Amino acid sequence: MNQEIINKDLHTEREIKAQPRLWMETFLMLIANKESIKDFLNPILKKEGLRIILTGAGSSAFIGEAAQGIIQKKTKIVTQAVATTDIVTHIDSLLTKNNPTLLVSFARSGNSPESIEAVRLADEHCEDIYHLIITCNKEGKLASYSSETENPCYSIILPEETNDKSLAMTSSFTSMLLTAILVSDINNIETEKDLVSTICEQGQTILDAHETIAEIAKRSFERVVFLGSGEMLGIARESHLKLQELTDGQVICKHDSFLGFRHGPRAVVNANTLLVYLFSNDAHTFKYEKDLVEDIAKDSRNIQSLTIGAPADFKLKNATNIYIKHTPNNSLQAVPTTILAQLLGFYKSLELGLSPDNPSISGAINRVVQGVNIYKR
Repeated sequence: MNQEIINKDLHTEREIKAQPRLWMETFLMLIANKESIKDFLNPILKKEGLRIILTGAGSSAFIGEAAQGIIQKKTKIVTQAVATTDIVTHIDSLLTKNNPTLLVSFARSGNSPESIEAVRLADEHCEDIYHLIITCNKEGKLASYSSETENPCYSIILPEETNDKSLAMTSSFTSMLLTAILVSDINNIETEKDLVSTICEQGQTILDAHETIAEIAKRSFERVVFLGSGEMLGIARESHLKLQELTDGQVICKHDSFLGFRHGPRAVVNANTLLVYLFSNDAHTFKYEKDLVEDIAKDSRNIQSLTIGAPADFKLKNATNIYIKHTPNNSLQAVPTTILAQLLGFYKSLELGLSPDNPSISGAINRVVQGVNIYKR
């Protein structure tokens, strides 16, 4: 571990720790802007045949994957997560021309080439298109898209502090995810205050477990698999990217659903694998998850695991358990759960002698993607 790096004032560490405070700030900002958000969204959500498309690139795409089911359930409108990187290459097969479409774009910087091209293509392709932009950068190109499009467009600019300075998206990811879920039921946002307070407490509980997570990061695992169900599957995907990019690919990561893991992907597990279980707070779903992890715990190789979200009385062999306040069916639970992988990635990055703020030794990955050429259709 590089002591010189440890002694630095690292953006990544500061941005991870700031999240519970920023979630409440984001909530209060949305409350303050409730009327204008309602005025924009309510007429659109009443449109017959409306489709909601959640889009972004990289971690921003995974916001959509985590939020999709929650938003569909709240709005009762067909909702789909489609990455901007797919829209740019295959818009004809992903967006329908005739259906009214609300395109919800997530972006930290708002300057990724695909982010801008996706909204432009949607304007060309869809006959009835509406844009809701959720971004952390008021200076980004996407934030000002309303001045470029003739179609209805509303931008939600999150608190400036959510615009992470480090390479890895941390507070930007969770704050945009929280925003997407809250605005999907903007008419009743005040009723979410207790749940927002709960996830702030849960987030702080995970942060307070940093020494335990740092100790796990010292282990010599070479593979990490994150498992989740429903919205937690989206968090599992974000988690696998977070750890992999913060370790510059030195730790190979995968993600899957608990049930899907049985159907072949479990073959990736070896004696040097860490399994991370992101448990659902839905009692029915947890039954299926419990069956799998108890089966894996019988493995003679003593596979190590890290768990979060289980009931306090749940015990598992060879597991380190991070217990948080258990609130059944909390639609915001995915937000704080994300911190687990952020901390694991941060400490593993330090353990490997990397700088978490910029772990890519080769320069292959950047804070804002480089080298993407946009070709006109």
